[in-house]
Amino acid sequence: MENSEGVKIESTVVTEEPLISALDIALFVVIITVAYFWYFKRDKQSSSSEKKPYTIQPSSLSSIEQTSNSSFIKKLKSTGRSLVVFYGSQTGTAEEFAGRIAKEGARYKMKGMVADPEECDMADLVEMKEIQKSLAIFCIATYGEGDPADNAMDFYEWLQNGDADLEGLNYAVFGLGNKTYEHYNEIAIYIDQRLEELGATRVHEIGLGDDDANIEDDFVSWKEKLWESVCSHYGIEETGEESNIRQYKLVDCSEVLPERIFSGEISRLKSYENQRFPFDVKNPYLSKIAVNRELHKSGDRSCMHIEFDIDGSKMRYDTGDHVAVYPKNSSELVDKIGELLNADLDAVFSLLNTDEESSKKHPFPCPCTYRTALTYYLDITSNPRTHIMKELIEYASDPKDQEKLKLMASSTPEGKKEFHEWILRDNRNIVHILEDLPSVKPDLDHLCELLPRLQCRYYSISSSPKVYPKSIHITAVLVNYTTPTNRVNKGVATNLLAQLIPTNDELPQPTIPIYIRRSQFRLPPKSQTPIIMIGPGTGLAPFRGFIQERDYARKEGREIGEMVLYFGCRKKDEDFIYENELQEYVANGTLTKLHLAFSRDQPEKKYVTHLLEQNADELWNIIGEKSGHLYVCGDARSMAKDVHSIIVKVVMEKGQMTNSQALNYVKKMEQQKRYSADVWS
Repeated sequence: MENSEGVKIESTVVTEEPLISALDIALFVVIITVAYFWYFKRDKQSSSSEKKPYTIQPSSLSSIEQTSNSSFIKKLKSTGRSLVVFYGSQTGTAEEFAGRIAKEGARYKMKGMVADPEECDMADLVEMKEIQKSLAIFCIATYGEGDPADNAMDFYEWLQNGDADLEGLNYAVFGLGNKTYEHYNEIAIYIDQRLEELGATRVHEIGLGDDDANIEDDFVSWKEKLWESVCSHYGIEETGEESNIRQYKLVDCSEVLPERIFSGEISRLKSYENQRFPFDVKNPYLSKIAVNRELHKSGDRSCMHIEFDIDGSKMRYDTGDHVAVYPKNSSELVDKIGELLNADLDAVFSLLNTDEESSKKHPFPCPCTYRTALTYYLDITSNPRTHIMKELIEYASDPKDQEKLKLMASSTPEGKKEFHEWILRDNRNIVHILEDLPSVKPDLDHLCELLPRLQCRYYSISSSPKVYPKSIHITAVLVNYTTPTNRVNKGVATNLLAQLIPTNDELPQPTIPIYIRRSQFRLPPKSQTPIIMIGPGTGLAPFRGFIQERDYARKEGREIGEMVLYFGCRKKDEDFIYENELQEYVANGTLTKLHLAFSRDQPEKKYVTHLLEQNADELWNIIGEKSGHLYVCGDARSMAKDVHSIIVKVVMEKGQMTNSQALNYVKKMEQQKRYSADVWS
């Protein structure tokens, strides 16, 4: 703006002051031009730097300097390594598995490193053959509707679009998925096959981890056979050396100035005090809670309607998107860890990677206090994996505790059984383990290194930006349950949200960090297209936004297609959420039909799937005869699968097709985005 105004001024001066020489004018234009490009180039660099992979070390070394060298080949060669383990991770599990494999490489005379494909030039894979006895391992997660993790997207597209000659590359792939989803481990399977197509050599068959069952067991079993294949392929033997080597070293930061200490920020120091757009996974927006009200009318369960204020944030969302909420652990659990380990939770520390070549200098933002780490950065409520059991052995002073940990850390049938029963079935977290094995007293800094990162929680947005452009609504059930050991486990995010009740305008409103994750769960482009929505319980959430958007279009005078909603809950007078809203949409004609199933309001159970079977003609009329869209939201394990089976059956019967033809028809619907699912397990 200033520069363009400057040019206009210069033009006026030339007209009114003809005595100025041509040289003066030329110099002035050059100065203005240089200033213009310098200003906007600086602005662009400033904007792009916010999107770069973040550094969490508040030192003089910038994130640009740390990530400028994207050649993992140079790092391998300069440090005498032959093993690189890439991870495509959405929740941190794939990254954790990658770290465990790289660590174990030392036992097989293969010094390893972990690498984020987003920070690497993956075209360098063609040069792996230059390193003797080299191996690339890929721990790759599939999430959503067969999508790669965000940090693996570029690598996935490079494989799809490129034709690099990967002859001489030795590789192995482990996939992380969930069998309740249709696209089970689709990304890992593709990468495994594509690498072979490009000439690479598969050293060991692909491993497929199922998070719906026991992905830890799947990984450990695959990893053991992997190393057998590696030894056979390279003609090497296991050294027998244990790999319990610390990845990070403790640094005392008691002298660090308070303004240089992280207090819960995800990436940038003081980011919650100085908010900068754009907001994303590494730079969330600190949103005020505008509304927090109970949706259930009675009963001992709770379902919350929560509205996040995004006014002034420049954040935009579409109907069907998800909002990520960053939770924090309860102070009660955090204090319990400090008490059990007799630790000073307010001591300031840092964990520094012992591998100087690693781009990941710290496991979480450092320096910080132990209290901050346990509250904001570490997952202390999930079931620990077997490698943590193994690392805790050295801290057990009681032989019985030591033997129990050794058994659970082993891969024997007895060990797997004990781990499954004592950890998974009894639902013990790290606090419970320290309580039930009282002689186990790990160093707190080592425990902080071992525990996985606390992950954000995703919720389907239950509002339309057309109606609520300045707020995001979610619908969340409060999670509380009693474990077999008579402990009460509480959902990390929902129990935090339940405490964030807005007050009057004179007091500061409660806040929580959020960001928007884009979704493919979308209304048809044309408002006239008929749709069927199937969403029992909180599966109703995105459809509330769908209905709001269509209602907005109707009020604008546009034609809207049929909208049929299938909703179910336990009891009409207890947990029929948004009842008044839905009935109003039926009354004004936006919602064509509302099919309701109250499972416990009569002797026999009644679910939405029963209603679908009863309304086969209506289903076929919309998805078959009118080429409408069908949406499913809710439980993936049973409800979504049952719905899929019913749809195939309806297509067979009403469309007069064979089973194979019906399956292909439904598959085509999915490919055309006419059959969409937003499900969870």
